[in-house]
Amino acid sequence: MHIILMGPPGAGKGTQAEKLAKEFALPHISTGEMFRNAVKEGTEMGKKAKEYMDKGGLVPDEIVVGIVKERLSKPDCTGGVLLDGFPRTLEQAEALDEVFEELKMKIDAAVSVDVEAEELINRLTGRRVCRNCGATYHMKFNPSKVRNICDHCSGELYQRSDDTIDTVKERLIIYNSQTLPIIEYYKRKGLFAGFDGSRPINEVFTDISAYLQKIQEK
Repeated sequence: MHIILMGPPGAGKGTQAEKLAKEFALPHISTGEMFRNAVKEGTEMGKKAKEYMDKGGLVPDEIVVGIVKERLSKPDCTGGVLLDGFPRTLEQAEALDEVFEELKMKIDAAVSVDVEAEELINRLTGRRVCRNCGATYHMKFNPSKVRNICDHCSGELYQRSDDTIDTVKERLIIYNSQTLPIIEYYKRKGLFAGFDGSRPINEVFTDISAYLQKIQEK
């Protein structure tokens, strides 16, 4: 089964991806993982991507899609895959269809973990990280015992620059502008399903699993 998993920053998509990959015995492939491995292994597309990355530039879609194709061509993807964080644009979604066709694969489902913007802002702006050991906390959901002090090493907790309210709002605007056309694209193909990610993790996981199980049994 080949699954695309989408969701805005802070929706819990990463957590669901790990659980679903384990449940359905699928390789969990994120965009970051694909890039790191392609560069590390020195693949043709990895070398091209590194040239842009070393200059601080954006990697063109042609190379991004090429890296995805390289990864999907590996033996562990023969029985299916969980794609996390790709495609990010409509153009990438269309190019991914071509890759799947070339590899004689098909996308079975495009699943989205959805959370209202206000809740996402609360989740992301409440995150705090230890300057010393990197441990992560949340002001509301997982606070440290002593405010702004790490439980593990007594280091100072701070808010990352990409977790400030203005940055979070900008990230959500970008995500929505890029993702809405992709959602419509997969809706037209009858592949899309959205799930309320504001509920407890296991409830969301149970619903998505049941949906994918039905698709697998068809």
